[in-house]
Parts: sequence; structure tokens; C-alpha cells
Amino acid sequence: MKKYTEIKDISNLQETIKDAILLKNNPFKFQDLGKHKTLVMLFFNSSLRTRLSTEKAAKNLGMDVMILNVNDAWNLEFEDGTIMNANTSEHIKEAAQVISQYGDVIAVRAFPSLTDKKKDESEFVINSFIKYATVPIVNMESATAHPLQSLADAITITELSKKAKPKVVLSWAPHPKALPQAVANSFVEMMQNLDVDLTITHPEGYELSEAFTKKTPVNHNQEEALKDADFVYVKNWSNYKDYGKVLSQDENWMMTKAKLGNAKFMHCLPVRRNVVVEDAVLDSEQSVVIKQANNRTFAAQIVLKQVLENL
Repeated sequence: MKKYTEIKDISNLQETIKDAILLKNNPFKFQDLGKHKTLVMLFFNSSLRTRLSTEKAAKNLGMDVMILNVNDAWNLEFEDGTIMNANTSEHIKEAAQVISQYGDVIAVRAFPSLTDKKKDESEFVINSFIKYATVPIVNMESATAHPLQSLADAITITELSKKAKPKVVLSWAPHPKALPQAVANSFVEMMQNLDVDLTITHPEGYELSEAFTKKTPVNHNQEEALKDADFVYVKNWSNYKDYGKVLSQDENWMMTKAKLGNAKFMHCLPVRRNVVVEDAVLDSEQSVVIKQANNRTFAAQIVLKQVLENL
């Protein structure tokens, strides 16, 4: 693996999931692999699980870690040919090359604006680092994708599934703020690469980009979609067509124990209790959100391991 900015960077998904699960039994087995290697983590946005799990994963491999909250540094310019006489002080061309001298791998987290669809879909931040950096780039969530989260989700379902082909449902949920589509996009894309029966359910008008959903079936009747599900992944996302808008906060879409049935409940966290999901679900044995969060470490670790092996 030369980089991990999108799911298709994984050459053998099943083998990668298997190796990640094996890492859980012996997380320090490859601690010499990252010796004298440095991971630079750049955060344009807030983080808890991604930040801590990726740092832990790097240290399990023997890497040193440097972390920069980019908002505490010089304002970066990403446009080519711009006259920098406004509020940006450093161009990504120099910044990416300089950071590449300090680290052997660069991990970047940068959310979308949710106001300019074309610019967000260009992935100008992560793609600028790919273009100008001289070391591998890892995506810790970008404008349209969260491939580390979806790999952890795949590990979780693989570990817990009791069927050869489980039924997996991605369900929209209400939320007071406009949230990105990145987690939902990557979850759908990842499930399309696994042997699962995938369905998406959301209110009409909340369709995700067809670039990600492709031919995945969509059911606007949530309770019908949830019938006989083995795993239910709940996530809010803002409107894609009317980009970034919150057009529905229908409380009836909150996940409840009655709707969940016998399925396992999944969510990337953080989650708003009794808005996205009721306490009775989160506090039940059917909730696997803590297991998911733990698997974030091993998703990041297997990615970094494969990147390091190709340096």
C-alpha cells in the first residue's frame, strides 16, 4: 500500500481484515517496523477516536508521532496562481514538502465546507497533499470519505457476524446540525466490497451521491428496511442534492429498541443520545459502538503497517 486515501487503495480487503484481527491478539508484533519512522498527523478539524486510535496504532508499530492542529499554524493557501494578499500566509506547495521532511507518513483530517459541493467533491485538501507531499498520505476523514472508519466497521462486522451473508442496514437519523456524508459514503462503499446484503434507508430527498451508492437498494420505509437486519448502522448526513442543508429533523427516524429488533447497533461516535438513538439501544448488549471504537486502532495499524512495508 503506497497510500490510504480511499478504500480502493486496499489491494486485498479480506486479507487486510484478517490481518487486522490478528493484530488485536499481538499488537506489538511489528513494533520494530516503525522504528526511527515518524507519523505526522494534521488536524484541520476536531477529533477524538481518530486522533487517539491512529496515534496508538503508530506507537504500537514503534513509530514516533507528531501532531499539529492546523488552525494553530499559518493559514494555508490551496489555490494555484493566487495572489496571497489576504488571510493566507503559506502555500500548500511549500507546506506539504516541508512537512514531508519531518515525517515518513502524513495523516490528514479535513472536513467539507458543506457549502460548495464542487469544491468539496474535488477533495482539494487531501489531493493537494497527495500532489505536493513526497511521502505517503493517510486519510483520517476528508470531505467525502472516511476510509479508516469504514475499515474498522468492516472488521467489526466480520468479527461479530454469525451468518455467511448478514443483512446490513444503513439508516439515516435526525440531527440538529448539518453533518458531512463522508462516514455514510465510505460505509456504503466498504459494504459493497463485502459479502453482505446491504440496504440504505432514509427520508425522501436524503439520497447520497450515486458515485457511492451505485445500485445499492434504498427503502424510504425505515421499519420495512430494518426487518430481519443483523447489523444496523445509524448515521445522520445532511442533504446532498440541496447541498449541506438540513431539510428534515423527523424524530420518528430516531433508532429505538423496538425498531432495532435483534440486530447489532453500530455508530461511528460521537452520538447524540435520545436524538439519533435512544438510551435503551446504546446501553444494551446489542450496541457494539465501543467494539467499533476499539477496532479503529487496528484499522489504522494495519494500514500503517502496509504503508511502512512499502517505504
